[in-house]
Parts: sequence; C-alpha cells; structure tokens
Amino acid sequence: MNDLSHTQFSVARLDGYEPVARAIDFLTVNAETQPTLEQTAAHVGLSAAHFQRVFKAGAGVSPKRFLQYLAAQEAKRAITNGEDVLSAAYSAGLSGASRLHDLFLAAEAMTPGDYRRKGAGLLIRFALVEGPLGRVLIGATDKGICWLSFADDTNLDDSMQQMKHDWAAATFVQDADYVTPFARQAFAFAMNRRLNEPLRLHVRGTNFQLKVWEALLRIPYGHLVTYGDIAKNICAEKANRAVGTAVGANLISVLIPCHRVILSSGIVHNYRWGAPRKKAILAMEEALSQAN
Repeated sequence: MNDLSHTQFSVARLDGYEPVARAIDFLTVNAETQPTLEQTAAHVGLSAAHFQRVFKAGAGVSPKRFLQYLAAQEAKRAITNGEDVLSAAYSAGLSGASRLHDLFLAAEAMTPGDYRRKGAGLLIRFALVEGPLGRVLIGATDKGICWLSFADDTNLDDSMQQMKHDWAAATFVQDADYVTPFARQAFAFAMNRRLNEPLRLHVRGTNFQLKVWEALLRIPYGHLVTYGDIAKNICAEKANRAVGTAVGANLISVLIPCHRVILSSGIVHNYRWGAPRKKAILAMEEALSQAN
C-alpha cells in the first residue's frame, strides 16, 4: 500500500474551482500584457458574462481586481514594517492578528518520539483535489491535514514521493471521500472565509521548525514579513538561513503560510511550487483582505 509510484488518480472537483484555477494561472503568467475579460474567458472556454460570475463566486473577487493586485505586487516597495506586523500579532495573540487562526485552526504537533518514527502506525488517506489556486494533493490522518502540495501533471509524481518521504513509515491509501471535507475547509480557510468548526492540522517537525511555523501562523492575512522578521520574533536573530530552511520545510502549503515571507528587498522568490504560484496566492490574499 506504500508503493505510490504507479498510483492511478481520480481528481475530486469542488464547487467549480477548475476554471477559476486555470484563469488565475493564465492571468499570473500574462500579467504584463493585462489580458481582457474576454481573453481570459476564452482561455477557460466560457462566455465573458458567465466567466465573470464563476470567477467572482470561486475567487471572491473579480478578475479585474485580481489582476490589479497581481500587477501591484511588482511595484511594491520593500517591506519596512514587517517587524511591527509580527510584533503586534505576538502581543495581541493569534486572534488579534486577524480573525482567523485561534478560532479556525487547531494544529496538533507530533511528540518527539512520533517524529522520530516518521509516521509509523499512521494511516494517511490522500486525494488529488481541484482547488481555487490549482490542483492540490492533500493527505489527512484522523487528527487532521498532514500534507498539502500543489500537484499538476508535471510534478504529481514528485509530490507523491515527497509526501511518502516526509511520512516514510506511514501507510497510504487513496480516499477522496475522506479527504473532500478537509479540502472544502482548507480552501475556505485559504480564501479567508469563516469556518463552522476548526480546521485541523497534523504536523511533524523539529522543535525549531515548529517554532518557525507557529510564527508563520501569526502573520495576518494579506500581510508580508521578511525572514529576518521571523528570526527576530523567535529570538534567533542570527539564524536567517535556518529560518529560511524551516520555512521551506513546511508540509502544508497555504494553510501554514510560508508564502507570506519574502526578501527584505521586496522580491517574491524561492517558493517550493514556483514564484508565479506564490505571486498568485499573495495577490489573491491582498485582494480578499481589501474586499472584506
């Protein structure tokens, strides 16, 4: 059951997200040419009027608004208040940073012994799901989501192997029915929508990684900080490189928001699933945070 090299996938498609995801990819890649509503609608095979409704329903903002925030990213000045953002979040607690995390996310870390055993005795159910920002591979235990990666046709095998590597001793089984409710919650959380119950995560990492991920969870929705800001706030001011490594080791993309960390120059780079994906997520978050 652990040999995932030849897994045959079906894709769970939720709430019409597929055309939204394809449109976001198209707009992100072609942002410099400012595609029109009609051009984007044609790309996903819909009429302009229908596409406008579908995109707004799935993404929470209009295509034009998303494109505006995507373009604005390239002109943003370097962060000057990142430390203030995180400091305020720490002082106020998670709910003070935004309305999200302590009410809507319950993360359960593994014990040191469980960490060393790399998931021995765990059953991880997984599925490939179409989401608002693209196709994702989600794995979940009985305690919550333990894996979320962007997984299109070009990197699906890599995503499977990474999940297997990070939970090397676990047992894996494909189960879309089990994963779908987690996926609905995850997408709602990523789109800054209110949840009826906490989104449960099951994370495994070293003590240092857990500390860094906790700091990531305190970054308010729609805000950015630098690696140095994270280092200062976990009292590891000379450990920028180690912080960067821990940020990159996050197993649950978007939900533990490693995408909100950028260079002090303001440059968006170094995302496990590519800079265009990171730019799309940040543009979406900023647009939604301004809309709410």
